[in-house]
Amino acid sequence: MNQQETLQQLRSMKLSGMAKRYETMLALPTHQQEDFHAALAQLCQAEKLYRNQYRTERLLAMSKLRYHALLEEVFTSPERGLDRPLLLALSEMNFIEKAENLILSGLTGTGKSYLACALGRQACLLGHRTLYMPMNKFLEALAQTRIDGTYLKWAKQLTANRLIILDDFGLKPLSHDAKLALLDLLEDRYGNGSVIVTSQLPVDAWYEFIDEPTLADAILDRLTASATKIELKGKSLRKRKQ
Repeated sequence: MNQQETLQQLRSMKLSGMAKRYETMLALPTHQQEDFHAALAQLCQAEKLYRNQYRTERLLAMSKLRYHALLEEVFTSPERGLDRPLLLALSEMNFIEKAENLILSGLTGTGKSYLACALGRQACLLGHRTLYMPMNKFLEALAQTRIDGTYLKWAKQLTANRLIILDDFGLKPLSHDAKLALLDLLEDRYGNGSVIVTSQLPVDAWYEFIDEPTLADAILDRLTASATKIELKGKSLRKRKQ
């Protein structure tokens, strides 16, 4: 790392005092400069790594991911509907940068939740604020915030996440209020954030599951218009691990 790169790192870490002092020292004639540039560069690098690690740990804690899932442990095969090139493409998190969604469907045990959590972990590693919510927790939180009058605050907190994972969509019926809240969430995120949805129901059955034509049209339009859809196939991975 050269001296200008060290100076830039100091500024990027908002160590303004150190940056100004270092810049002043660099302006001195070479024979008056102390031989500490290499040591300072190492200190800057250590500070940057520390901050990145702290940020990652904080994002992972806030994400509440269900599994400690790793992308390298995700089982891939063409027969499963998820090959290695597709997984690598998803790991780059371009869909978050583009505010696009991801829909993971398939029978129970095919690894939908694990894959969603692995992608959520990768998002945290890349600095994206992420939140994992099983649909039953989403519905419980909705009911509670309606009772105590904190719905708008809760909805605003959800918006702060670049990625939201809604796990097990379609297992429990949605009330009219829940459908409206889901639409609000998707409306707020449209073009601004991404959603990963996992479901045992095939996407074609979601319209009937929502069971209110106007709301179904609005929800599915915002969710699927710019979404990558992956249907995981094959036998249960839980049986495979036994």
